[in-house]
Amino acid sequence: MRGDLECRMSARSFRSLPEHLERPHLRPIQPTPVVRGGKALLALRDPTMLSRRTMVVPAAALPILQQFRGDRSVEEISVQLSGKVDQVIELARGLDQVGLLWGPTFKRLEGEVREKLHAEGAFPVRASLSMGASESQCRETIERYVEQSEDPELEGPVAGIIAPHLDYQRGWPNYAAAYCCLEGTDPPERVVILGTNHFGLGDGVVLSEYGFTTPLGRCQCDEAVVGKLMELLDRSLVVDQLDHLPEHSIELQLPWLQYLFGNVPVVAALIPDPMVPMIEADDERVTLEQFATALRASLEEVGGETLFVASSDLSHVGPQFGEPRPVDEQRRFDVERLDRDLLAKFATGDPEEFVSAMRWNRNPTRWCSIGNMTAILMLTEPEAVELIDYRQAYDERGFALVSSAAIALMAE
Repeated sequence: MRGDLECRMSARSFRSLPEHLERPHLRPIQPTPVVRGGKALLALRDPTMLSRRTMVVPAAALPILQQFRGDRSVEEISVQLSGKVDQVIELARGLDQVGLLWGPTFKRLEGEVREKLHAEGAFPVRASLSMGASESQCRETIERYVEQSEDPELEGPVAGIIAPHLDYQRGWPNYAAAYCCLEGTDPPERVVILGTNHFGLGDGVVLSEYGFTTPLGRCQCDEAVVGKLMELLDRSLVVDQLDHLPEHSIELQLPWLQYLFGNVPVVAALIPDPMVPMIEADDERVTLEQFATALRASLEEVGGETLFVASSDLSHVGPQFGEPRPVDEQRRFDVERLDRDLLAKFATGDPEEFVSAMRWNRNPTRWCSIGNMTAILMLTEPEAVELIDYRQAYDERGFALVSSAAIALMAE
């Protein structure tokens, strides 16, 4: 009798659920294993940072989470996993409360973030704080890095550079090497910064119509160029611009540019990998080719000097990136050999040849910035490409290796 009553109560509870809880669809999450009181748990975080709350669940909940794809009801999931439907519903409700399910709670959080961003007019300072929380600390850190770098002794004007987006503590030698290429040059009217979309939802080019804040101040959006771009390509360019909120690849370049040129206006765009097809070819997102064509036209119409920066890391290898074996000396040697072979293709200045080489190799060491490296070649059409420095950042345990380069693209 009691069991029948519980089943009837569960059935009534199930029938009264809103659609997004009846068929829960989990948003992309960042699960982190944690141990508390000797118990294995998972801390679930929103990598897009629309929700700032973290939900902790038992590690045993992972099989249930994997079924939250929006195509099955909580009842069907509970039957498949031989569990209780009330427990599945409770998990779905908890995820919804912290905005980790697609649905009205997520929409509300997204709307609140959009309103705040519009009111502020710029993305808040985040990743660049690691250079120093105050303006004086940030400048002192950059000066210390620059003092340890050598003059690249380039001949002729620089149209653009490639610098890493690795954290400053590991990547500073290549940041400094790249930005030393610009010392003594006149401030441009704007800088086009081409980043990588690590965490966002957009699978096309994602432009920002807002500025960015760092410890050195605020770089405003170049409204004239961005306005022209949206005239040509409409607001599909900015429909996913909240992807810039958790993204670090744009912001990490700004203190260096501010150190050299002050709060220069920026055109900030996250560029997709040309080797990865869009989820749907429905013209609702902007391709790399469409963006490059429209940007060239917009810059020509607005006029003024433009500097291009590609925020690019290269290989990502080791257990942290899904490889089974730790990084040893042989692996480091093999990665550098492949990196240099592909950098030689990049140095031809031909974007098609560069992408073709990547396709042939199938990107075995997970270069994460093929898109913006291709874009900067398309946009600058360099007379020459100079490799200034190449580095590998790795830990002694062999858990991870990330390589990067400092590159100058020379103008005609």
